[in-house]
Amino acid sequence: MKKILNGTLAISFLLLLAACGGTAAKDQKGELGDLKVKLEKKKKEKNTLDAEVRELEEKIAKADPSSAQAQKLVAVDTLRTSDFVHFIELQGKVDADNVAYVAPSGAPGIVRAIYVKEGSRVGKGQTILKLDDALQRQGVIAAQQNAGVLKARLAQAQTIYERYQNLWKQNIGTEMNVINAKAEVDALQSQLRAAQSQVSAAQEQLNYTTVRAQISGIVDQLNVKVGEIFSGAGGNGMPQILIVNNNSLKVVSDVPENYISRVKKGDSVEVVISETGRPYRSVINLVGASIDPTKRSFIAEAKLASDPLLKPNQLAKMKILDYKARGVVTVPVNVIQTDEKGKYVFVIEKAGEKVVVRKKIVNVGETYNGVSEIKGGLNGGDVIVSEGYQTVYDGQSVLISK
Repeated sequence: MKKILNGTLAISFLLLLAACGGTAAKDQKGELGDLKVKLEKKKKEKNTLDAEVRELEEKIAKADPSSAQAQKLVAVDTLRTSDFVHFIELQGKVDADNVAYVAPSGAPGIVRAIYVKEGSRVGKGQTILKLDDALQRQGVIAAQQNAGVLKARLAQAQTIYERYQNLWKQNIGTEMNVINAKAEVDALQSQLRAAQSQVSAAQEQLNYTTVRAQISGIVDQLNVKVGEIFSGAGGNGMPQILIVNNNSLKVVSDVPENYISRVKKGDSVEVVISETGRPYRSVINLVGASIDPTKRSFIAEAKLASDPLLKPNQLAKMKILDYKARGVVTVPVNVIQTDEKGKYVFVIEKAGEKVVVRKKIVNVGETYNGVSEIKGGLNGGDVIVSEGYQTVYDGQSVLISK
């Protein structure tokens, strides 16, 4: 009978598809509705047939108690209350809070000396390499010489000014000589200040040829050699020098936007990294403030404890605890069945000397890791059918396997 019903459904569906070939798009919605109505009708017919089958089995059981159809062999499980948790499982990666892509502070230059190698631990401000500084040193010397000449001229002009001023106090000479001498002193003082600024600028350009570490950490990449031009990035776009601080790591994941109301700062997180062989517990410390228009997701980050086995860009599974309930009834998700009235499970009851199964409508909550939370319909201590539930019906006499 079941095969006939399935064949009827298949034929009906094919006929519907053939009819749709020549219809306009505006008629498709109505035809889909008709299909859903037919499906519901077939479900009701199936339920009617199931009831008739159960009735026949009951009559056979009464007429022939020794019949194999009189009782079904099932396995059962006694329910207990326990704590239930639900995690959002996402793919993420390990990242570092402090990553420095080293670049020259000034213009690119030719490398004359390298003082570190890959794997070297460096401190903030430590010299990493030295660029060619011939032009910069010449610039410093020229600026210093110019400042020296102006300083000497200023000293001479100051002496002349003081002499004219002393003579004028003795009514010797003219006031114009004093004014001109003072103007010369002021002009040379201004020029000397400008020259001293040029010395500072030239010295700064010279300092730029010494490349230093911006953060403390480990030299993770060193893709430059003596004699090559150091600009910060190689021809392939990769950094020439990369420093990573592994003491401050985090796991970063893209969270689909449909979880926006379920993920928040402070949520507990379990991070699983297959290479390390152990989980890491943390909390969400950052939730992105915007949605990526391409991925339709937002960023979530959680700090990781220091571990030499953790490396930036390792793949990680990020499990965010978004729901928990204490002392609730849970059942394996596979024992929950569905009919037109909703979701149900089969429970064991005593009927005189017989053991029978009863259909229990249940209110299912969250589901995680193959287990569903039951919010209503079952209590701790209830005995459910855990195996053989697919072939029993409400009120059927059963045998419990040992």
